Amino acid sequence: MMNTEKLPIILAHGIARFDILGSELKKTINKIPGINFTSDHYDYFKGIQSHLKKYGFDVYSPSVDFAAKADKRAENLRDQINALLKTSKYDKVHIIAHSMGGLDARHMIVDKNMEDKVDSLTTIGTPHLGTSFADWGVEYFGDTLLKTLNHIIDLGGIEDLTTESCKLFNNQAEKSEAANSVKYQVYYSYQNRDFVFDLLQKPWDIINKNEGDNDGLVPVTSQKWTETLVGIEDITKTVKQIEFPVSADHLNEIGWWDPNELNQADTGDLFAWFNNKEQYEASVRDAYLQIASKL
Repeated sequence: MMNTEKLPIILAHGIARFDILGSELKKTINKIPGINFTSDHYDYFKGIQSHLKKYGFDVYSPSVDFAAKADKRAENLRDQINALLKTSKYDKVHIIAHSMGGLDARHMIVDKNMEDKVDSLTTIGTPHLGTSFADWGVEYFGDTLLKTLNHIIDLGGIEDLTTESCKLFNNQAEKSEAANSVKYQVYYSYQNRDFVFDLLQKPWDIINKNEGDNDGLVPVTSQKWTETLVGIEDITKTVKQIEFPVSADHLNEIGWWDPNELNQADTGDLFAWFNNKEQYEASVRDAYLQIASKL
């Protein structure tokens, strides 16, 4: 029997991957003969891939379309997982997904016939039920602006994060998700406003008014998705709901520290800044190690 503890782990990133320029630069540098630059210190999942590898896990960080519709991103993810499995002794993977990456993976499993190639899906900060911030964005900016911007960059994925779009997908996918062999679990996180990264405080306000506790982009209720998936003839599957081991906003969930985590520390003390940063980021990396160890 296959030792599923050693199945490859896929780290699936969210929408608008902010490290895309650094990622492309790394690829360019590595084309230079004799250079093998592997640092993930500035990657989307900051230091997490290398941390897991240090403990013997086989980890991959595919890159999907920047902000396209979930269907297209799901195709990207499918193709890269299939390519990996072709050269692997394994026929399945574990997926640990952040934010929209969790929706990409769910679309891939249900719509791209990948249920037999995914052993488990763990989501962190994923808007399974959508987010009122996406609702606000679509309403505020309107379809006209989004369509105009689409001539420059594909932003269709934003619409897939609305509460209405997610409700539609959940209704369509539930019976398939209840019946397949994939093990689902969700990690949820939230912080008080003062601890949230400055750029996420306005979204925090919008979500808090409508849905309560949130991580600055996704409400807890949405991250938690559902306790039970109900399939044909009332066949059910339990979805594990677990609080993220570290108090974290949406950015912190992938290993990135921000100064608001200092809490009562002396913000004028550079040593306090550095010490808090190193300890906090290490705690997030260890949280991923804890998650990976239990797969």
